[in-house]
Amino acid sequence: MYGYDEVTGSLMQSYNICKRQVWLMAHQIIPDQEHPYIEMGRLIDDISYDRDRKKINFENVVIDLVRNDNGSLLVGEVKKSSKALNSARLQLLFYLYKLKQSGVDAKGQLFFPEERKRVDVCLTSESEAEVVSAIKEIIDIVNMDKAPAFEKIPYCKNCGYKEFCLS
Repeated sequence: MYGYDEVTGSLMQSYNICKRQVWLMAHQIIPDQEHPYIEMGRLIDDISYDRDRKKINFENVVIDLVRNDNGSLLVGEVKKSSKALNSARLQLLFYLYKLKQSGVDAKGQLFFPEERKRVDVCLTSESEAEVVSAIKEIIDIVNMDKAPAFEKIPYCKNCGYKEFCLS
């Protein structure tokens, strides 16, 4: 049975995009690692924001970057595009929630280097309730006997699981 401590940022991000993808990821079914969008995402992550501390591992969280922002801790998530802004926002809120549970107060910021765009993300009582609700639903999805049925959505055309779902 999948538990609360096993929910990751990747699952949280996928949750707003595709419930089937959540199930596949959690069951160790790996997307096409040579998919151009996956490779591009890795490259953008590697070359962006060189001056910041990168890839901080904390429990089941991997934070893209951390910086001091006028005496406050700022955690950031780097994304290729703002197209899936709500999913990226929920992922970063999840990180802020996990840090808060450990007594660490932080601010969040989404970074979209190709668009030269930044979006501030703050954990409020409303967004914290949204995270808790998403965690519970992710656990329910992952504990299903089989993956949710395939539903064609706009994200399918750029998904690393495309061949798996459409074959």
